[in-house]
Parts: sequence; structure tokens; C-alpha cells
Amino acid sequence: MTELLRHPRVMNNVQNEVREGKPHITADDLEEMHCLKAVVKETVRLHPPIALHGLEAIEDVRLMGYDIPAGTLVIINAWAIGKDPMSWVEPEEFQPERFLNSSIDFRGHEFELIPFGAGRRGCRGTSFAMATNEFVLANLMHKFDWALPGGAKVEHLDMTECSGVTIRRGIPLLAVATPCSCYCNL
Repeated sequence: MTELLRHPRVMNNVQNEVREGKPHITADDLEEMHCLKAVVKETVRLHPPIALHGLEAIEDVRLMGYDIPAGTLVIINAWAIGKDPMSWVEPEEFQPERFLNSSIDFRGHEFELIPFGAGRRGCRGTSFAMATNEFVLANLMHKFDWALPGGAKVEHLDMTECSGVTIRRGIPLLAVATPCSCYCNL
């Protein structure tokens, strides 16, 4: 929501997509919502829920000239991977368009984007969580128009993140939801 409030053009695109002639959003509708899916991917690229993933090497391996013995704890920095300038153009910028014509997914098959880990040790709840997030975001965008309270400026939003079990905003987001009157006549 913070990134959408900071980028009203992107929010408008998502709202147009989810409101396109639909009085209600169903799970089946999500498959055709490419802009919404791109926003979700870009959000987990820039703001992964977990920054560091720990894995244990199950056998001896040589990787990029390094010998890694079996049993070694390997720490993967998903936060840094999502911001790697070798993989991403303008990596610090919120640009969901980068995913519109891209096959890159966050399920751990492409290693440029691994906010939930990868392989057999990846988060088992990724599919459920992302389907839920997409459905909730689609409905929030569909049913409401959003703004910052009291005329606050998006430039003043503090984007500081705090870590814990998961990464979260340092200062909770306060946003005003106004019911959309788009479907009063349907």
C-alpha cells in the first residue's frame, strides 16, 4: 500500500485493471490481473518479507571458486539479491512494469528474485500467502480510493524498515480509505 500511495500512476493502473466491469473480484479474476501481479512481484523484490535465508549444504560443493563442505550453514541475502544492479535496472526504484513482460517469478526458480527462499527449502506457504495477498490487494483497490490523512505528502512517508521474524515498516502506514462509488449503478 505504501508503494502504491507513493506512486499514484501505478495505483490508478491497478484500480483500472481490477475495476474493469467487475462488481466483485473472484479468485478466477486474478489470473488476468497482470498489473496487480507485477505490483506484488515488485513489492516483494524491493521489500522481501525475510531478508536472510539460512540453508545447510547437504554435500560438499564448489561454488564460484569456493569450497563449501557438507554441513556448512549458508546465509542467502534475499534483500541484496532483490537490489542487485547486475540483475535489475534502477534496482532501488519501484517499477512494477519490469515484470509485465517477464517470466521471472518469486517461487525460487529464477535466482534474481527469491524473497521466500528457493528449491526444496523455500517457504511452503508462498503460493497460499501470495494468492491471499493478491486477492486482498485486488479487493482493497477495487472497493476503495486511497489517500494519506490530513493532506500529508507522499514525499514525507518514512520508508525505514525494521527487522524481526519478518521485515516490516518502521512506522505503521496510516491511509484513508474512501468507498469507491464505481458500481452504484450496476
